[in-house]
Amino acid sequence: MKKILLGVTGSISAYKSADITNQLVKLGYQVDVIMTESSTHFITPLTLQSLSKRAVHTDVMQEKEPSVINHIELAKQADLFLIAPATANIIGKLANGLADDLLSTVAMALPADTPKLIAPAMNTNMYQHPLNQRNLNTLKSIGYQEIEPRESLLACGDFGKGALADTQIIIDQTVQLINERNA
Repeated sequence: MKKILLGVTGSISAYKSADITNQLVKLGYQVDVIMTESSTHFITPLTLQSLSKRAVHTDVMQEKEPSVINHIELAKQADLFLIAPATANIIGKLANGLADDLLSTVAMALPADTPKLIAPAMNTNMYQHPLNQRNLNTLKSIGYQEIEPRESLLACGDFGKGALADTQIIIDQTVQLINERNA
């Protein structure tokens, strides 16, 4: 069974991670979820635990198994790493090598050949900001693939590019990347 590591960050679109998790599990993947603290304000770990049938990881200091360093083991076991939704904050952290929470420490511990997908979700101005675009380009230069956001009416009332890609597009690109790796 292929193992997908799903990172969920603090975006209003975090609720879509439930559908992503559910669909991937139904397709036969093991989905381990890592949630940032801010994401838990939008969706509960219990929801994602119920859908994944796996413990949800939220705290870098929580080591459930004393013989295992959690963030290293999660990184080693992943066949694919997906962050959906990805905020400007996590994009900036990863692009600049910051590792101050569980999601960013796992990302830093991933083997170089692990496929990595990132699906941004944020306000249009934030998405298009030169610093965010620079950070995305930095991530692409080290092997991340972007699932581009779509143009839509956003939660803030603005219209533009920044809404999380459709769930089916995220699922399709995830499955395609895993299949390419195993071909």
